[in-house]
Amino acid sequence: MSFSFDSKIGKKILSIIQHYNHEKYWKRRSIVTSPVARTPILIKLYYLYYIKRTDAYHKSSFGTNLHSGAKFATAPNLPHGPNGIIVGHDCIIGKNCTIFQQVTIAHGNVVIGDNVLLGAGAKILPGVTIGNNAKIGANCVVVEDIPENATVVMPKPRIIVKEKQ
Repeated sequence: MSFSFDSKIGKKILSIIQHYNHEKYWKRRSIVTSPVARTPILIKLYYLYYIKRTDAYHKSSFGTNLHSGAKFATAPNLPHGPNGIIVGHDCIIGKNCTIFQQVTIAHGNVVIGDNVLLGAGAKILPGVTIGNNAKIGANCVVVEDIPENATVVMPKPRIIVKEKQ
């Protein structure tokens, strides 16, 4: 019998080792930030305590701000945990997005499509729309709209690949 971190027991062991359970963290965050959730206040406070304890363990309490007004279609994939990620209060982030460490998404009507990859240190400025399946390289400063299926690299972004559909 082989062991896998994708199994139920494997995920539990991994969450104990990493002090971060992705599903639990994002489920509890959605309950705490939802203004229409009918969850008792003591449960919400406990969930907030869990979120803050997890953030503090990863030393991301001061460097991380996933604002409660940001709308996530599904929980994003955070390969390195929530380290230094800042998301503004009126951002809309699509399904199955991958956000690496130190990414900043400024508030100001930022819309990010589905299946987008945001590389480490990327900065998304206000009013930008990023299309579905786009890839933003590390340390890019995105100041203009990015079309679907584009790959963007370098500090001043340049589209290097635009796949045809």
